[in-house]
Amino acid sequence: MAEIIVPELAESITEGTVAQWLKQPGDTVNKGDYVVELETDKVNVEIISEHSGVLQEIKAQEGDTVNVGETIAIVNESGQAAPAPEKAEEKPEAPKAEQPKAEDQPAQPTAEEKAGGQRPIASPAARKLAREKGIDLSQVPTADPLGRIRTQDVESFNPNQAKQQAQPQKPAAASKPAEQQAGGKEVERIKMSRRRQTIANRLVEVQQTAAMLTTFNEVDMTNVMNLRKKRKDKFFEENDVKLGFMSFFTKAVVAALKKNPYLNAEIQGNEIVLKKFYDIGIAVSAPEGLVVPVVRDADRKNFAEIEKDIMDLAIKARDNKLALSDLQGGSFTITNGGVFGSMMSTPILNGPQVGILGMHSIQLRPVAIDAERMENRPMMYIALSYDHRIVDGKEAVTFLKRVKELIEDPESLLFEA
Repeated sequence: MAEIIVPELAESITEGTVAQWLKQPGDTVNKGDYVVELETDKVNVEIISEHSGVLQEIKAQEGDTVNVGETIAIVNESGQAAPAPEKAEEKPEAPKAEQPKAEDQPAQPTAEEKAGGQRPIASPAARKLAREKGIDLSQVPTADPLGRIRTQDVESFNPNQAKQQAQPQKPAAASKPAEQQAGGKEVERIKMSRRRQTIANRLVEVQQTAAMLTTFNEVDMTNVMNLRKKRKDKFFEENDVKLGFMSFFTKAVVAALKKNPYLNAEIQGNEIVLKKFYDIGIAVSAPEGLVVPVVRDADRKNFAEIEKDIMDLAIKARDNKLALSDLQGGSFTITNGGVFGSMMSTPILNGPQVGILGMHSIQLRPVAIDAERMENRPMMYIALSYDHRIVDGKEAVTFLKRVKELIEDPESLLFEA
């Protein structure tokens, strides 16, 4: 007998929640096969079997919390030893009794057998969404050439027929769509995922422990937009990635942090830790909510390298494929609420960092060019939230003003160290 044990996940993660068993008792398991998906505070992790054989016992059910080092399943390495006794007992007693059982069994694997007898290939986010909607993944069509099912496939799938077939298998989900409150109003209860609970707890913790303030400014985006319009085609031809605004703001933030180092720091006990590296977190939207993957050594990268890193991280976030290493160790964060239409906001610190820059929508607004002229200019409000325990107002305002100056004169970014 061999044990499947929860492996070391990351330095700061000691437990996870069983999201889905990918193998069931009696299934054949090969070394390296994925057997269970765990949901942690930051990412979903698929655990593999280190042994070949038959999955004999599951010790933790879906929804259970398990700790690193805990045994969650048993694999019988003798291979067919587990199913063999059942056949030996069934054949002598009633050879024909196998036929009713054969008719009963296909009710669960029939759809998967149509797909080749294997579990449908799907991203963890797609599987989670399918579970929430009660959709059988084997019935979901996909345009992916490798047959991989993604979240957009599940979202666009009409689940009416699948729900009718899957309803007997998932009575709990089907029987509790809503409930009545005292006033007769209908509500629906949805259990918060582990990641959403972690996000909620940490945001509250930051607000309770940091002396958080926000300062604002506005940026004239005319020169950046003109430069992008002039160079975007050649930039794409040479680098195979689009020239966006985020690389300009990342470069500007790094330059401003070098002039205002206390915004690139954190508090540890009674000490201030000034960071001599510039790992910039970029907030992106993921199926489970906002996540902040990190662009490493942003000060050493050019515009194309930054844009490629951001694109790769955004794709991984969308597909729920971010690794723990992608999310750890950032020194400062940039978040762009403008992609959702936000005009102005006060971003919350991404602890233990002490600074976060918020970008917003670009809007044409009348701007005074001089005492006699007004022009409509593409303007963006920017916001800096900071921890007033170690960052003074003067430093925060100076930082934001420097970002504004660099964005309004983007060519000056070429001369920043």
